[in-house]
Amino acid sequence: MENKENSIGGENQPSKKGLKKQQKAAEKEAKKEARKQAQGEQHASQEEDVSKGFYGNMPMIQSTERPDRTILDLKDLTPSLKDKKVWVRARLQTSRAKGKQCFFVLRQQKWTIQALVCVGPNVSKQMVKFSAGINKESIIDVEGFVRTVDQKIEACSQHDVELHCEQVWVVSSAAPRLPLLIEDAVRPDTDDALATVNQDTRLDNRILDLRTTTNQAIFRIEAGVCKYFRDYLMEKDFIEVHVPKIISAASEGGANVFTVSYFKDKAYLAQSPQLYKQMAMTADFDRVFTIGQVFRAEDSNTHRHLTEFVGLDLEMAFKFHYHEVIEVIGDMFVHIFKNLRDNLQEEIETVGRQYKSEPFKFLEPSLVLTYKEGVRMLRDNGVDMGDEDDLSTPAEKLLGRLIKQKYDTDFFILDKFPLAVRPFYTMPDPTDKKWSNSYDMFMRGEEILSGAQRVHCPDLLTERAKEKGIDIQHIKSYIDSFRYGAPPHAGGGIGMERVTMLFLGLDNIRKTSMFPRDPKRLTP
Repeated sequence: MENKENSIGGENQPSKKGLKKQQKAAEKEAKKEARKQAQGEQHASQEEDVSKGFYGNMPMIQSTERPDRTILDLKDLTPSLKDKKVWVRARLQTSRAKGKQCFFVLRQQKWTIQALVCVGPNVSKQMVKFSAGINKESIIDVEGFVRTVDQKIEACSQHDVELHCEQVWVVSSAAPRLPLLIEDAVRPDTDDALATVNQDTRLDNRILDLRTTTNQAIFRIEAGVCKYFRDYLMEKDFIEVHVPKIISAASEGGANVFTVSYFKDKAYLAQSPQLYKQMAMTADFDRVFTIGQVFRAEDSNTHRHLTEFVGLDLEMAFKFHYHEVIEVIGDMFVHIFKNLRDNLQEEIETVGRQYKSEPFKFLEPSLVLTYKEGVRMLRDNGVDMGDEDDLSTPAEKLLGRLIKQKYDTDFFILDKFPLAVRPFYTMPDPTDKKWSNSYDMFMRGEEILSGAQRVHCPDLLTERAKEKGIDIQHIKSYIDSFRYGAPPHAGGGIGMERVTMLFLGLDNIRKTSMFPRDPKRLTP
């Protein structure tokens, strides 16, 4: 009997089940071919990565090896190295990928350079993509060729060259999200069109804030203040000394002192190295200076006060008149100002790009006026004050403006202050006990040094201390040091941060304190 299925259409046809089998087999074969093709493409892609082994994340540096490799500073990348292959290590400040290339700015302290990774015979697409994905502020090692440019790169310190990279390695990766951007932090506050960073955000994230080229310049200038202070005094036969900061009595008198527990007793943080500088005079050191922390427990939330600052203090024995010391200090400031101007002009200009100010002016020799002359100038301009009144902050600033108008100087010295407003160890004027052999020095109308001839007679010193309400027993060793013969001497104390702030014309002392301390800030 003839099979009906086979008889239809006159020839054999597959069953429905057979059709499904064939379809599944075809799909399986297609997937297999697709996998082969994908594997082939992946393999081909891997083969195309000509930069493999020339970029990536470097293993953590744990001092396991020391490669024979010279890493140059960005400041040394100049046209003299044209077409030379070099290694550099820097932070990646910004990056911008476009097509087959990636531009980025490398920053090292206050120096910056433009770098480029571009697809070519030695650079793959994968390397460009990797470079574009590096987090801002990461530290990277780059090898590349120094190339000169036709048009100056004004946004970078290295205007005349850029770096064409052939190796890029991440040494230390930064977090992908930063609390502030460096390009925002270096932008002038007057630029309303773009984002800037306020002071509290800066100080809360001070590590990032200090990386800006402006701050790198500020603290190099501040280091210069210390260097030229030290250099000048050592040339004048001064000796650098180091004195205690934990003391048994308030060195300046009054209540503006931090009290600390000292085993079963209490002690104080030094408001000044004054007592020890004078004791060094009685020990025949004749000329000393010290650089160190000073503590003031003043609840002053102003633009120029800190509770902890760096004091630049000096003391000097003189022969006949304390004006011998005023002259030395005045010449010292001229030395500092001239060297800052002549040797750190690049840094001054860097700061000026973000914080605009007039160049600092000074005279040589320094201008010296009496306190009475200063008061007279203020009275002539409408200020109501008595002969023995201390200068208020507004009066100081006004006097600074008046002296600038009349004498064309931002630095001046005011001599012969009222005795009532000076510390207990200040020598009274020999002809009128209302006055004293004391002086202040000012920059842009703000006080930056307070000094005087010191009392070197133990009986007069005891009398003056009692008048100021100081417990004699707490300063007995200090007073006793004058009982064995003491030379006449004078000196002064300078606030390092304040000098830097005023020289640069900045508006806040927190800009010149690396990690400022004030009544509201104890961190970081």
